[in-house]
Amino acid sequence: MSASSLFLVGIGITLLMSLTVVIYLMNPLRKILTELCGTRERADFWLAFSNVALMLTPLIFAASRTPDPGGNLVIEIATQLKWAFIGLLTALMIIGWVISRFIPRHAATSTPVVPQQSGSVAA
Repeated sequence: MSASSLFLVGIGITLLMSLTVVIYLMNPLRKILTELCGTRERADFWLAFSNVALMLTPLIFAASRTPDPGGNLVIEIATQLKWAFIGLLTALMIIGWVISRFIPRHAATSTPVVPQQSGSVAA
């Protein structure tokens, strides 16, 4: 197998892996972003931004590792995919960290309402 073919196989698997993660996170990410952003339009922008980051980051990491055609094919693909996973994990961690910074830490505490007793006379 040529170096180009080996490289493209790794890139194809990386794209498939990234697309799977994007599809898996689409609905939960949309819900949390809509809540945090306030409007559907703002949430859609940040969802698209996050999806691009989740697709491109692993691709960049995988593309930085070119396989050696003289080596073991399985090991060469595994090494390229290892870098793709590192890129995907990096993108996920950064997106998760940024979103977590905007989630309120403590729920708003409400003052309990004490019912007034009827029939009491104020002095």
